[in-house]
Amino acid sequence: MNKKERAEFVGKTLDAIYPDPPIPLQFSNTFTFLVAVLLSAQCTDKKVNAVTPELFALADTPQKMAQIPTEKIEAIIRPCGLAPAKSKHITALSQKLLQEFGGEVPKTFEELESLPGVGHKTASVIMSQAYGIPAFPVDTHIHRLAMRWKLSDGTSVEKTEKDLKKLFPQEEWNRRHLQIIYFGREYCPARGHDVAKCPICSQIGCREKV
Repeated sequence: MNKKERAEFVGKTLDAIYPDPPIPLQFSNTFTFLVAVLLSAQCTDKKVNAVTPELFALADTPQKMAQIPTEKIEAIIRPCGLAPAKSKHITALSQKLLQEFGGEVPKTFEELESLPGVGHKTASVIMSQAYGIPAFPVDTHIHRLAMRWKLSDGTSVEKTEKDLKKLFPQEEWNRRHLQIIYFGREYCPARGHDVAKCPICSQIGCREKV
């Protein structure tokens, strides 16, 4: 198979297994979604979902969050890792949302990436999953599988995003992002991967040393 054929097979397989993939993070509005995505950096969604109910019970809007002492936020989110930095970012972005965006989460990449602690991947997740605007957030699962499936060369996350956007139609990007994450967790792990049992790797051939 050439790269285009591999991408088409990947897409069909993902649609068959995960026709309507849910967002794995728990949230009640766009602000709490933004905070949850920020917390998910270098942390599992399961662990994020375990700590956010307590945090969001205290503050589920930037107005409320800006009033919570950063030290209290840090104590709540400590299980997620990087708590000192993440808590400061949550306080600072809440304040900036109030000061510059009327308390609303902005809808452009430039504005989102101007928020403390919000990089391109986080902004892409918000754009795609909160606002339905086509984007292709690349996390470690997606970067790893794109290289394993020979859809990208693994040079960088930026290169992987660019390659995947070329291979998949724009209207598929938002669901492909979620589908690949779920598939990586369930069928195509970084360690202990059994090619023969993988619905994709068993059919298209893949790089094993990824």
